[in-house]
Amino acid sequence: MATLPIASVSSSTMVFSMKTPPFPSNPLKHPYIRNSYNHLPSRRLALFQLGSVSAIPQSEFLGSIVSGKSENTATAIKEQDALNWVKNDSRRMLHVVYRVGDLEKTIKFYTECLGMKLSRKRDIPEEQYSNAFLGYGPEDSHFAVELTYNYGVDKYNIGNGFGHFGVAVNDVSKTVDLVKAKGGKVTRDPGPVKGGTRIIAFIEDPDGYTFELLERKPTPEPLCQAFGMELLRAKDNPEYKYTTAMMGYGPEDKNAVLELTYNYGVTEYDKGNGYAQIAIGTDDVYKTAEAIKLCGGTIILEPGPLPGINTKITACLDPDGWKSVFVDNIDFLKELE
Repeated sequence: MATLPIASVSSSTMVFSMKTPPFPSNPLKHPYIRNSYNHLPSRRLALFQLGSVSAIPQSEFLGSIVSGKSENTATAIKEQDALNWVKNDSRRMLHVVYRVGDLEKTIKFYTECLGMKLSRKRDIPEEQYSNAFLGYGPEDSHFAVELTYNYGVDKYNIGNGFGHFGVAVNDVSKTVDLVKAKGGKVTRDPGPVKGGTRIIAFIEDPDGYTFELLERKPTPEPLCQAFGMELLRAKDNPEYKYTTAMMGYGPEDKNAVLELTYNYGVTEYDKGNGYAQIAIGTDDVYKTAEAIKLCGGTIILEPGPLPGINTKITACLDPDGWKSVFVDNIDFLKELE
């Protein structure tokens, strides 16, 4: 996977990214289109990266209005109402979920090396799993990571579809020194990104998940539509044979963003079984599921309460097969009480 020049975010953030197929000439047709604690202002989760192989312009599913003529006016109005609701829904990225083999060891690495704070833990013995939520600020306003430990499972195949997480920091070199001092693995020492000037470094957590450390200054931004996201920017890099697009629900200097990466000629990725999904808050999971269906999306979990927690969710697959879960905003806040 190419080293990505990720769009600038505030001085310290986390980013996740994804790999994908060629971007359309009109980036607004991408299928997705539509902070830290007070004492830790310099860091936030900014991006994660996944692989995508379907044509990027599947805009109806993730962001733009369904086109074409409806068979009757009533159906057309219903579809338009559903998609208008998506535009006005209160959405933001809540957390990214992935599986780890040693929950306590991973928590220790994230808190001591990356400066995250543990916001909460929960154990669901009847379902044989535990969760830990970490990040750089309160979950009701900041993006977080949700670690999942399944009883008795100590290793996962990360695959080659999931790219990496990104954490924006004020000083990459100092962060790398801390990681080394704590016994962490550094896979790329601090230095300018290939073809650019931004200072980056790469490290790995105890399970082998890659984190890109990015040295960056605050910058503003926006995004697009079918998941209700907005497209922030799309950039083609023919000399390095890859294209990127940045998406999310608000300014990149204050919110987590999604980075899609298309590596020329790659049509399939191994998704592995480590990375699970992203969770997105919504005012109504039932209306969200209806809108996704109208856009031709695949619902893999019908809306309703989650066993053992009672939080209402719905889950779907995007055009590349990546899973996303929509979580009821009110129920999510109840989890934090």
